Amino acid sequence: MNLTHTTYEPTGEGPFPTILTLHGRGANAFDLLGLAPHICDGKFLIICPQGPLETPIAPDTTGYSWYPMSLGGPPDVTAILSSRQKLQNFLDECLRRYPIDAKKLVVLGFSQGGVMAYSLALANPARFAALVVLSSWFPRELEAQLSINKSVQSLPTLVQHGTQDHMIEIARARDSVERLRNLRLPLTYREYEMGHEIRPRSLVDLSTWLEEKVIETGE
Repeated sequence: MNLTHTTYEPTGEGPFPTILTLHGRGANAFDLLGLAPHICDGKFLIICPQGPLETPIAPDTTGYSWYPMSLGGPPDVTAILSSRQKLQNFLDECLRRYPIDAKKLVVLGFSQGGVMAYSLALANPARFAALVVLSSWFPRELEAQLSINKSVQSLPTLVQHGTQDHMIEIARARDSVERLRNLRLPLTYREYEMGHEIRPRSLVDLSTWLEEKVIETGE
């Protein structure tokens, strides 16, 4: 397969509801895997691909990213779209290889992975049962490059952000949410007293939301 990845597979017979889980800058394919048993009591098949770009994060330590850091400038949309193509190809391979319920496929992204989740889901909303974005934002430069049509109005979307987030300030999340509402996405937005992280309360709310929007739909 074209991207290094890790997986968590529930017990029992598939196909399973599935989350394509996208890590943040400097992390790796194992970063979000530990959430798997805690999301809806482990009901989801979790697939965690690793970003294609090696990213030094400390002496002798390398992480991975989806696109280069912009150092305060606009994001590199060309690099974002290149990684999006890699993810689309990867997802096609996953659908052939793993017991995925294609009607209950979710894309979830944290931080830089959230930007990638927006790029995937808003460009092709019919492919996903839901979109989840944690501690991230929707760059205006990316929005301008996506051909977003009215089908996004059927894509359940959850956005969570910490009011104490100093890496991606809350104002950027709020601005993103307003623009998403203008697109008429069925959007749930939650803020928490936390930093650039996932806390137990936000994880509980995420699970409750996924149970309602994905697990229980069509049962």
